[in-house]
Amino acid sequence: MTSQHEPQNTKPRVGIFVDVQNIYYTCRDSYGKNFDYNAFWRVMAQQYNIECAFAYAIYRGDEKQSQFQNILRAIGFEVKLKPFIQRRDGSAKGDWDVGITIDMLEHGKNLDKVILLSGDGDFALLLGHLKSQYNVSCDVYGADRLTAEALKQSAEQFHLIDNTFLL
Repeated sequence: MTSQHEPQNTKPRVGIFVDVQNIYYTCRDSYGKNFDYNAFWRVMAQQYNIECAFAYAIYRGDEKQSQFQNILRAIGFEVKLKPFIQRRDGSAKGDWDVGITIDMLEHGKNLDKVILLSGDGDFALLLGHLKSQYNVSCDVYGADRLTAEALKQSAEQFHLIDNTFLL
């Protein structure tokens, strides 16, 4: 039971959306390290009420990846998986752009802030839409040289992934 004199929880309501493949390759290519999801979650939980948190990944049937996805679930992420598709020409398909967009539109209208972990410039238009239609601010976490300029410009704040969030 809470008393009238206890302070109300005034932390902003946030949704976290992680493009797992993009963040994996961004951190590997930019820093030669892995992203520290535990450290990230701790910092976000101190600043915000985490209303929803999604990690979008590709399912390849790999045991190591399954263990990693279970770690994400234990932290608090809902892990969404899509099968890895190898095309006949040898190219591969496995992005979550449309799924991330749908979820951000669906959940964004009920949040104070959306946090996107991705460097994909295709999300720039989405961030602008969330701001103009729902007045939801959008922050982006990424690596400087691997984050599209359009995405940086459309974010309310662009946060450079640094050693705070690297393993």
